[in-house]
Amino acid sequence: MRTILRLFLLIAVSLTSQSFAAIDTYEFADEQTRERFYRLNHELRCPKCQNQSLADSNSPISMDLRREVYRLLEEGKNDREIKDYLVDRYGEYILYRPELSPHTLMLWLAPLILLLIGAVALIVLIKRRRLTLAQSSALDTEEQARLDRLLKDSHTATDKDLKARD
Repeated sequence: MRTILRLFLLIAVSLTSQSFAAIDTYEFADEQTRERFYRLNHELRCPKCQNQSLADSNSPISMDLRREVYRLLEEGKNDREIKDYLVDRYGEYILYRPELSPHTLMLWLAPLILLLIGAVALIVLIKRRRLTLAQSSALDTEEQARLDRLLKDSHTATDKDLKARD
């Protein structure tokens, strides 16, 4: 029985999609080129996938782009030339970190602007709350006099109750 179960598990594991995944193998001239290849594949985004790098994606286009990056490296292109080539073909979406330029300025400044707006809103909220608390806690002279009378009357009533118990 255990043999049949083991055989069934072996067949199930071998039929999973991961076992059919293609593995890219490339021969590099030196270790520096290999490192550049892997770094570029992690810096470039798959055009088909939502948020995966070329290295993380198994889509056909990312496999083609990995081969293209390898070809460009073998031709002696530098990282800048490879990125420019891919940006020309696929747009700046392919870069995980788009460069600072007039049409990407809002992308880079938006987090800072939102942070400043949030800080200003927080400061205004805190000041309003302090002002509201200060205004609500401040009693005018008439209210203060009435409060003193009520407290005095309650102390007097409490003293009478204590004397009555004794």
